[in-house]
Amino acid sequence: MNAGTVGQAIGLFAITNVDDLVLIALFFPQTTALRIVLGQYLGFAAILAVSVVVSIGAAALPGDLVRWLGLIPLALGLKALWGLRNDDDSPEKAPTGILAIAGITFANGGDNIGVYVPVFATQGVVVYVVVFLVMVAVLCLAGRFLATRPVVARALARWGHVLFPVVLIGIGIFILVAHT
Repeated sequence: MNAGTVGQAIGLFAITNVDDLVLIALFFPQTTALRIVLGQYLGFAAILAVSVVVSIGAAALPGDLVRWLGLIPLALGLKALWGLRNDDDSPEKAPTGILAIAGITFANGGDNIGVYVPVFATQGVVVYVVVFLVMVAVLCLAGRFLATRPVVARALARWGHVLFPVVLIGIGIFILVAHT
């Protein structure tokens, strides 16, 4: 592996996934680390699969299709927000199973696909895919680190159940509007 290409892949991953860091940190008070990691890998594998297929010209992802992926986080966020209407001390958590996390990751990765396709088409795929898959683990660790900082952990414990659906709704709306 060429060190320059590895460095470029790390930089590209960091730039296209920095928004996921906050989302991953919000997942930690909601579910287990194993579900988060598996969901992230499943969702990111789907992003990579679409990017690779489109980059080799086997298919084209219509821009309008990407837009509708915003319905996934929007629906999950609305469901979680609806659960907040309960006045008891245990508000309903957002759906945070492996498939829900994978769906949110994939929906939030529509912009990644748009960036990865031309890079994969011109730079090759293997090094980028390997580096990206390693970087998913780094992203999950960084999210865990962020979620376990005392100030952040207290804020997430107090407000995470409210912030989580709001972030999901915001992501959903952004995807729906940005890809029109």
